[in-house]
Amino acid sequence: MLDSTIRKVLVVGSGPVVIGQAAEFDYAGTQACRALREEGVEVILLNSNPATIMTDKEMADRVYLEPITVELCEQIIRKERPDGFIAGLGGQTGLNMALALAQSGVLEKYGVKLLGTRLDAIKQAEDRELFKKLIEEIGEPVCPSSTVTSVERALAVAEEIGYPVIVRPAFTLGGTGGGMAKDESELKRLAGLGLEASPIGQVLIEKSVAGYKEIEFEVIRDRAGNAISICSMENLDPVGVHTGDSMVVAPALTLSRDEMELLKASALKIINALRIEGGCNVQFALHPENQTYYIIEVNPRVSRSSALASKATGYPIARVTAKLALGYLLPEIVSSLTSKTTAAMEPSIDYVVCKIPRFPFDKFHSGDRRLGTQMKSTGEVMAIGRTFTEAFNKALRGLEYEPKLPPESQWEEILRQPDDRRVFVLRKALEKGWRPEKVAELTGISMPFIEELAYAAEKLKSSTREDLSELKALGFSDREVADAWGISEGEVRRLREQNGILPSYKMVDTTAGRIPITTPYFYSTYLGQDEPVEKSKSVVVIGSGPIRIGQGLEFDYATVHAILAIKKLGYRAVIINNNPETVSTDFDISDALYFEPLTLEDVLPILRREDPVGVIVQFGGQTSIKLAKGITEAGFRVLGTSVDAIDKAEDRERFDALLQELGIRRPEGEAVRSVEEAFLAASRIGYPVLVRPSYVLGGRAMEIVYSDDELKVYLEEAAKASEDHPILVDRYVQGVEAEVDAVSDGENVLIPGIMEHIERAGVHSGDSIAVYPPISLSPKAQQTIVDYTERIARGLNTIGVLNIQFVVKGDAVFIIEVNPRASRTIPFISKVTGINMAQLATEVMLGNKLESSGLVPHKGDIAVKAPVFSFAKLKDVDTVLGPEMKSTGEVMGRAPTFHQAFYKAVVASGLSVPLEGTVLFTVADRDKAEILPLAKGYMELGYNIVATTGTAAYLNVHGVRAKRVNKLFEGAPSIVDLLLEGKIDLIINTISRGNLSRREGFTIRRHASEKGIPCLTSIDTAKALYEAIKQISLQATPLI
Repeated sequence: MLDSTIRKVLVVGSGPVVIGQAAEFDYAGTQACRALREEGVEVILLNSNPATIMTDKEMADRVYLEPITVELCEQIIRKERPDGFIAGLGGQTGLNMALALAQSGVLEKYGVKLLGTRLDAIKQAEDRELFKKLIEEIGEPVCPSSTVTSVERALAVAEEIGYPVIVRPAFTLGGTGGGMAKDESELKRLAGLGLEASPIGQVLIEKSVAGYKEIEFEVIRDRAGNAISICSMENLDPVGVHTGDSMVVAPALTLSRDEMELLKASALKIINALRIEGGCNVQFALHPENQTYYIIEVNPRVSRSSALASKATGYPIARVTAKLALGYLLPEIVSSLTSKTTAAMEPSIDYVVCKIPRFPFDKFHSGDRRLGTQMKSTGEVMAIGRTFTEAFNKALRGLEYEPKLPPESQWEEILRQPDDRRVFVLRKALEKGWRPEKVAELTGISMPFIEELAYAAEKLKSSTREDLSELKALGFSDREVADAWGISEGEVRRLREQNGILPSYKMVDTTAGRIPITTPYFYSTYLGQDEPVEKSKSVVVIGSGPIRIGQGLEFDYATVHAILAIKKLGYRAVIINNNPETVSTDFDISDALYFEPLTLEDVLPILRREDPVGVIVQFGGQTSIKLAKGITEAGFRVLGTSVDAIDKAEDRERFDALLQELGIRRPEGEAVRSVEEAFLAASRIGYPVLVRPSYVLGGRAMEIVYSDDELKVYLEEAAKASEDHPILVDRYVQGVEAEVDAVSDGENVLIPGIMEHIERAGVHSGDSIAVYPPISLSPKAQQTIVDYTERIARGLNTIGVLNIQFVVKGDAVFIIEVNPRASRTIPFISKVTGINMAQLATEVMLGNKLESSGLVPHKGDIAVKAPVFSFAKLKDVDTVLGPEMKSTGEVMGRAPTFHQAFYKAVVASGLSVPLEGTVLFTVADRDKAEILPLAKGYMELGYNIVATTGTAAYLNVHGVRAKRVNKLFEGAPSIVDLLLEGKIDLIINTISRGNLSRREGFTIRRHASEKGIPCLTSIDTAKALYEAIKQISLQATPLI
């Protein structure tokens, strides 16, 4: 029953997307806020992430887009006086905030009740020592382990229990600071990192059970003790690979009935002992040959696995958790799927779900690709099939990515020590006839999985045309069949259609046929009969697929608003997507959801089934844009900007011709199709030049090069020019970057605002700090930006949204690029201006006209969008910023002045801003004069200045007291020694030309990242931070 004393609730979100805490909390938080408001509860939301639907004003009664800190949280509690606080929906961020507020006495001081799972239960689950004690008390097995608070004690424990050991920091996300140590030197490093990463300075040193099966149970319990198992999940990768980086199937497929019941009973026993109230994830290590098992971990909150379990079963875990927090019991909550059963009924599924993670190593070639207990993936795809192989093969092609594999001689090592390429190597090895027994032994993957994949691989290799139906049932695409048969994909498709081999669509049924399901949540299969679909005036939206660097949560934000706008206009809204973490794949957001790979082969049959009035591709990033041509050629109408106009914006020569026709300037440049042409173009334009492939996403393979030698390396290693894939060579203009998102109906062009980038041209727009409105652009430059935007929108006959990036030098404005689709900045500019751009663009695509046009005048505060990086999780990745995007998420700061807004954004991003201490300057010769005023400024604020030899000499000559510090090769104590000893608080480092990974700067930047020390590689950012610190600091100044 609803607790009538709870009228106002504070919900804390998870903050920016980082590796280990991604869009699953956007989905969970949004679902929970909707559930709370259904009950008439006033929702106060704190979150720092502008890219999420959760921070839309429609999701809560009041939204605070602010840094998630104890200080600001207390301010909000003091102002709003909520009755309750829900901690379990904001990931580890929300959970840690609940603990901090409780321990500091804030909750008690203002009479705020912690709703849902109790504080002592959270502590028991998260504190490694308390958790171990509880599990032992209830008679459940845990690995031999001990909690420690020092490196010395960690080494002693490892000596007692034996190597290898697992290091598990307390109260962290995604395995941050953890890993497997095989010897003393590895343990010293990992234990040190883990102790720093843990908010309470505690790590668990645990005996490794690597090689055991990793099994998860998603369970839920109410305050009366009613508890059910929602879903079992089996990691294909054995224990030793973080579950977020592992391939996962649901339900668990290789367990015996006895093993399944054993682990289920254990999971329910644990949540009853903890007295959990809400969703909870329990992870087990199960011996592959007997029923020996250990409890690995318990997450007393909605987690990454919760999102997968929820999408796999249709059970709305976050919604039910929110209702339980208000006092309801499971039998009192009616199922959204059936409208007849309650949340106390365990789901039962008759299909297989497979999740495969998406890794960022297509961007970070130098990164450590090896997988372990610290998570590295940025996103994931999910696929549904009638069998494991069907679901697995659908998921694999849904990644939209296949890495280049090493020679076969190296495959054995990759199978034994996994990295992000293992799933591809695994399938290739089986296709080449490697024995299943050998592959299973090398990988530790259960033999039933390997046998099924081996059968599929052999069937494909030896198949004839009579086997086509079975090949499709095994999940193979037409292209894969075509490659095996040596014919074209089109021939396979025609053969399939002539023989009536077509996909059917099944409704996701969580009752295994026991109770009628009415929710239109579909998956395709070549096994079984088609289920009927409502025939009405529909519009299909193509989603953006897995989250990756360059295509993140922002695109799902726009997709959801498109769906809502379509429904509001009276159309049936249909979404095709394959990302289980997102709001767009919540079954009750659209009128029909198809959980399918985003390829033409998978999309076109859905369009034939739905027969829509149109298809929207503008909000799914490059994923949906690349499908536009094929959709049009198949006879379907792409709504909005035409396919020809999209090509005109993205094809270099056609776009240059358009700009010339419109009289618009862009940096001089050429599209080249050979090495010789590249050198000739660079010679004509003059170095430095910006080089990049055409049709790129997130600045991939984009670089500034300064010489023939650097251009030669680029063409050999980063991108190869060809007739079909030209390379763009542009003059590099060093100026201020500006950016515009606009909506056009073909005649009227609405520009909500102009954004200025803090970092000068050369840093990818996704990694640059953006401010709205502009703070340094002249009125003339701003007017030129508006003029160019209107001309381009009309010149392309844009119907919908477009994004344009400019470089400004004085009053001169140049076009950098035009994206005829939604961009990463759509959520930010929509929220700070109050203009819902995705909604407006959708209305325009469906025939409405804009009511206003031109640049909307700025009103209110200054807003700053800052990038967030996950470098700590990606060993060996250089943190220096450049034309290729590296950030995983973003935050926002808003205040009356720029410096206040900037400071809030920086704090929200997780950067530890030192208000005193020591600043290290180590910069390239060309930058010494520019950093001189900055060094003087920090000195005047009372900071100690240290610098490397050349920089220190320059600063001292020019009046800055700078102490020289040794470079690595100059002896001890070196810069790295000082970093490790905590004697440096801020680093300002600019790079010299050449191979960065071999330079000392790389080592400094990596150590700074692992120690959490701010390291700024842009002088512009360093200047802005100095000014912000200066503004917020109280400075003593003498009268004389």
